[in-house]
Amino acid sequence: MSITALMPVYPRCGVRPVRGEGCYLFSEDGTRYLDFAAGIAVNALGHGHPHLVKAIADQAATLMHVSNLYGSPQGEALAQRIVDNSFADTVFFTNSGAEAVECAIKTARRYHYANGNPERHKLITFQNAFHGRTLGAISATDQPKMRDGFEPLLPGFDYVPFNDLEGALARIDDETAGFLVETVQGEGGLMAATPEFLQGLRKACDEHGLLLVLDEVQCGYGRTGTFFAHEQYGVRPDIMSVAKGIGGGFPLGACLATEEAAKGMVFGTHGSTYGGNPLAMAAGQAVLDVMLEPGFLDHVKAMGERLRSALEQMIPNHDHLFEEVRGKGLMLGIKLKADAREFVAHLRDNHQLLTVSAGGNVVRVLPPLVIDERHIAEAVEKLSAGARTFVPVADD
Repeated sequence: MSITALMPVYPRCGVRPVRGEGCYLFSEDGTRYLDFAAGIAVNALGHGHPHLVKAIADQAATLMHVSNLYGSPQGEALAQRIVDNSFADTVFFTNSGAEAVECAIKTARRYHYANGNPERHKLITFQNAFHGRTLGAISATDQPKMRDGFEPLLPGFDYVPFNDLEGALARIDDETAGFLVETVQGEGGLMAATPEFLQGLRKACDEHGLLLVLDEVQCGYGRTGTFFAHEQYGVRPDIMSVAKGIGGGFPLGACLATEEAAKGMVFGTHGSTYGGNPLAMAAGQAVLDVMLEPGFLDHVKAMGERLRSALEQMIPNHDHLFEEVRGKGLMLGIKLKADAREFVAHLRDNHQLLTVSAGGNVVRVLPPLVIDERHIAEAVEKLSAGARTFVPVADD
């Protein structure tokens, strides 16, 4: 059998989208799907948002790419806007979340190198984490499905259970650089950090001269109802990786850092051919134009509460299948008593509802941030109908 032209690393389903409109996708056969996957939390403004579309089209007709050999008025403007609305003092733009994580790892290691402590290179990370698919990012997780067949991996990571503060503190030694943690685990099963855990990590960093590195690639950019999820904990990171919603569907990521944490990132220490190109910057500006409008994040919070409440009311009607709702804002997960991948496929193929599976038999519910109550009602109706008609393969 010959290999396909597209390298066969994805078990692609039969849905073949050719057009998007708001919170809906349309396949090449004309079928309409309610999109509560949003490109895995990427399409924050839905599909075809007029302001984002116009910004990209106008910039594409003006200037798309020149490289980072030259000054970047577009990059400077977007970076300043992010700095003005976050903990950060400086920003490095990437093309993806995995690249943003790589930059965060390098920034953390370089910080201690610049301080004369190159031995402090290890990051304490957490079980079931997902930080991307590069060699560095898969080295930062303990999940065999990410790591198998790719050894030897990058050394310099310790793994402890998520939300286990005592376990994390016990792993600190003379080689520790800091902690790398998702504020809300996405692929790992929609587990949110507890306040005690995240605040405890921050306190330990302050006491030991370590860096708190947050991965908010999935949970950042309005997804949980605040601009960044860590704002709900009263915790400020030293370094943070973001992506997904930052470009609204255009490939874009960023590594944010304080001036102190970025002290080692000087000329020649990092780079990217495409990172921060004018086209990506236009997309990033358009997303912020919408997200920073008064009331936008309030809407996300309100819709998150409505969706969660509707899901929690639905669960008792189908307690043979559903266990609980997890997550924050519009980053929610439904824990199942059956295989989540099977149920996601069932919803997709029989009820035209798009969701995403996650670890621990959790169905991720990640709608565009612009949904309204009509979309919530439609989604819950489809979920309920799906629960009534779902027959697990094992039960056949």
